[in-house]
Amino acid sequence: MSKKEKKETPHQTDSDKGQGENLLETIGQELRTHIEEDRKEKEKEIEELKKRLEGTEKEAKDHYERLLRMAADFDNYKKRAVKEKEDWVKFSNEDLLKAILPFIDNLERAVNHAEKVKDTGVMIEGVRLTLQQLHQILNRFGVSPIESIGKPFDPTFHEAMLMVETDKHEPNQVVEEFQKGYLLNDRLLRPATVSVSKPPAKEA
Repeated sequence: MSKKEKKETPHQTDSDKGQGENLLETIGQELRTHIEEDRKEKEKEIEELKKRLEGTEKEAKDHYERLLRMAADFDNYKKRAVKEKEDWVKFSNEDLLKAILPFIDNLERAVNHAEKVKDTGVMIEGVRLTLQQLHQILNRFGVSPIESIGKPFDPTFHEAMLMVETDKHEPNQVVEEFQKGYLLNDRLLRPATVSVSKPPAKEA
């Protein structure tokens, strides 16, 4: 190779070397910057996930505590319902019994008065009025008597205690009432015990 050719061959100068090092430094700096930004972004995402997890845990805890309160409230409701039912069974007739007590007082006064006087007519009239008032109170609570005498025998409302042969009444009619029957709001409370007519037996 000639000297002239050697002179024309390019050689790497210090300037070129410096430019290469600067380029590498720049790339490295950009790479570190990118890595740092990526790290910060990941840390931010992790922090957000932590906050979301904490919020979810708090929400789950709130739901659990609310569920416990609801379970406790429901248990208290059941206990309260049982007690209210027991109280209702014990005291459901309280108003009726309070309304009846004055009539017991009147009957007791009538008995005490009858022991001191000879005129029983006054006592009988007093008892009759007391019974009338008592029937009015029972009617107010839905209790009504069953009218039986002279009515056709009805096994739904009557209980036959005796069959009476008679030609004064149609067959199968109530002749006598031994104990009055009652309805409670049109439902049978107690049947009436009665005697029932039947045709007289024909002589042989």
